[in-house]
Amino acid sequence: MVNEPKPAPLFRLGLIGYPLGHSFSADYFNSKFKKTGIPGEYDLYPIADIENFITLIEKEKIIRGLNVTIPYKTSVIPYLDELSEDAAAIGAVNVVTVSRDEKDGENFHLKGYNTDWYGFMESLRPHVTPNMKKALILGTGGSSRAVAYALRNLGIDYDCVTRSKATDNLNGSRYYTYGELNDGIIKEHTLIVNTTPVGMFPDINARPAIPYEALTPGHLCFDLIYNPARTAFINAAEQAGAQVKNGLEMLHLQAEGTWTIIKRLLEQNPPKQDT
Repeated sequence: MVNEPKPAPLFRLGLIGYPLGHSFSADYFNSKFKKTGIPGEYDLYPIADIENFITLIEKEKIIRGLNVTIPYKTSVIPYLDELSEDAAAIGAVNVVTVSRDEKDGENFHLKGYNTDWYGFMESLRPHVTPNMKKALILGTGGSSRAVAYALRNLGIDYDCVTRSKATDNLNGSRYYTYGELNDGIIKEHTLIVNTTPVGMFPDINARPAIPYEALTPGHLCFDLIYNPARTAFINAAEQAGAQVKNGLEMLHLQAEGTWTIIKRLLEQNPPKQDT
């Protein structure tokens, strides 16, 4: 029996970042397309410079949406026409929709969204306790902004940790350098969130330089990394007695948020079959 050729997709979604390895998003969305019968395809677009972003949109005329990952969650914003309310408040984007002109595919409108904050907030919510009054956010990139926004929505104060003194302030939070961290600071912050790529595959033995010995059973250490499932950060925190959680559930939740956005876009601006 001869297999029928796979029909060409009517539209594509994708992921931009650099570098890109194996992507959960590709498996997730291609599985969604297969189960729902929606004629789409998800590809990876490793672009070495964010200036190549618009060139990609112009060249790949059936792209209707993109996920955005490290290092472009903030630097993509100047290239967009519009931001959702959440993305504007956060100052970082992890989803971009591409609305094409029905008569002229050369014209398009780019809108940025952020679903990271929702994924983090809903993943954290069941673990919030009355003791969780203050968080320490490790890192100051796009993911840290989404985490900060989620914490504000949950009513949890936070401070940030950066490799060098920050020149701006993330909504009034205090900045520490890793060298300034001590047992007292760790004990004051019962939620510690790693938003950096430190410990991500393949550099799985690396971990943020915090005083792990100051952690207690009353601490929750949340690592946004999901590959590997157990990072050096999680292992060290658990060995010190802290509760731990990785970013896999957050990843699924933000992906569901992205799927909702994309489905709404396709309903409002459906892709056309070439004739």
